[in-house]
Amino acid sequence: MKKNKLIFTYRTSTKLLVSAALGISILLLVSCKKELDVTNPNSPTFSGNVTNETGITSYAKGAVYWNGFSYGNGWLGDSYFSLPWGYIELMGDVVGGGQGSNNQTTTMGVPDRFQADPTDATTVFNNPSPQVTIIRSFNTTAATANANNALIYQWASMYGLINACNLTLDQIANVPSLSADKVTTIKAWAAWWKGFAYSQIGSLYYAGLIVDKSNTIVNTYVDKNAIIAESNRNLNLAATLLGGISNQADYNAIISQLIPKQNQVGLGQPPSSAQWIRSINTLLARNIVLNKLSPFVNGNLNATITKSSTTVMTTADWQNVITLCNKGVQQGDYVFTGRSTAANSFFTAAGGTVSSLAAISNQNSTFKVSERLVQQFKSGDARLANFTTAQGTFYGDANTNSTRYTLVDAANVSLPNKVPALGSRTAGTIEVYIGPTYEENQLMLAEANIRTGNVPAALLQIDAVRASQGANVSPVSSLSLTPAQAMNELTMERLAALAFRGLSYYDLRRWGWTYSTANGGGRYGCNLIYKNTLYTNSTFNYNYMDYWDVPADEIVKNPPAASSVAVKNPNF
Repeated sequence: MKKNKLIFTYRTSTKLLVSAALGISILLLVSCKKELDVTNPNSPTFSGNVTNETGITSYAKGAVYWNGFSYGNGWLGDSYFSLPWGYIELMGDVVGGGQGSNNQTTTMGVPDRFQADPTDATTVFNNPSPQVTIIRSFNTTAATANANNALIYQWASMYGLINACNLTLDQIANVPSLSADKVTTIKAWAAWWKGFAYSQIGSLYYAGLIVDKSNTIVNTYVDKNAIIAESNRNLNLAATLLGGISNQADYNAIISQLIPKQNQVGLGQPPSSAQWIRSINTLLARNIVLNKLSPFVNGNLNATITKSSTTVMTTADWQNVITLCNKGVQQGDYVFTGRSTAANSFFTAAGGTVSSLAAISNQNSTFKVSERLVQQFKSGDARLANFTTAQGTFYGDANTNSTRYTLVDAANVSLPNKVPALGSRTAGTIEVYIGPTYEENQLMLAEANIRTGNVPAALLQIDAVRASQGANVSPVSSLSLTPAQAMNELTMERLAALAFRGLSYYDLRRWGWTYSTANGGGRYGCNLIYKNTLYTNSTFNYNYMDYWDVPADEIVKNPPAASSVAVKNPNF
């Protein structure tokens, strides 16, 4: 695949992340005349345009969908949901890399070791280039320039989003004609997306920067827990702002302009303020769940991980999750999504998402559907219609990307009733879930119930998710399952129902599966094609770095202050 070089700048709250042609921060304006036409706000007349409602909502919309999710992501695919989320799905073993060496996609998702048959020592594979070695070797500015530094993409996109939201807040003062509730809605918009961005950064990187003013240089790096706390602060601020809105007509007028028209279909229609608050509660719960350990290794609910960069979930944590999820996204709520269009979209149909890059013959797709993903669907699950074996088996090199499966283009098939389309290269076919969903909320609630002793409630919630997606499998709520058996159902359903939503790696990490087997981790009972043979009880020793180092592009151009925490994960 062609590697495209960046031709513009990122300015986080820090310094320039990538050398480029333009000398100031880019924020794209969405034209009111043509949806998602792009105007350069750095032109001399731009600031003068943000003087009315249309100008500020266009600015705020461009801040998110272009500055956050489009610009800077033209290396492989063309949006935040292709390459940056691609690493999450690679490490979550939802997909495998293709052939070649594009952006380290063929290396970042390869385990340190696997044994295809636990009884046969001749089926052992030892990776000559472990992921930690790849991360450290290519975390340089030179590697970034050559599209070989996996650490830069998510960092650059999310700090670009944060800065753009800060700029949006600066611009509100230029529009005195707005009512108080319209101003409040725009402020809630900026706070929500800053909360989202900090959540993404704090869940992936060992350290980060807290930036609360636009175009500001900050060089005090704080640990991931402080970044998650900043996410929570912004999310709670957004909820408070939304809760104070009294004129719903003013709210509706603004939110309908902030969301691109192509997104306003299906569950992507503008949420009510109450629905938005429920999305906030679910994201607050996610921040807890994804960033603490809840080990479940080889069927053992009492497994321990002896070397980790985070701590174990407590009963109090699970109770907090239950409280938040009980106020979280409900079935049928409108949530934040994305859709592609034939032109002028912030991502394309063919290259904008991990699933679109997989929705073509496995013989030449960028990403290959993992055998471990398909394994999560039970025999007879109607959602298996999203996969086909008609393209034959792709036999990769000596790693884990060999697969019998291709992700179908949902525009070309008739999926069973209620089964969500996972992949397509046809404009507008798939709904890309940017924020939390009903399924995620229910499955966090189910896991919390398992962990706090309410297995019957958890099984009902797992069944509810399967029913909502038209799985048409036998319910488990009628069974008398042990907590470990219930947890097995839960892990299968999270990996199945939430595939391609940028969550898979974090689940494998918190369950302990991505940690070294020497430290109590590992993944067991896996399907694997190795040397042209299908094995169904393989053991994986991924041994992935749990939280990534800060990208070199940041620390070289913005050296840490003396009071900063470590910018390199000391546990790896």
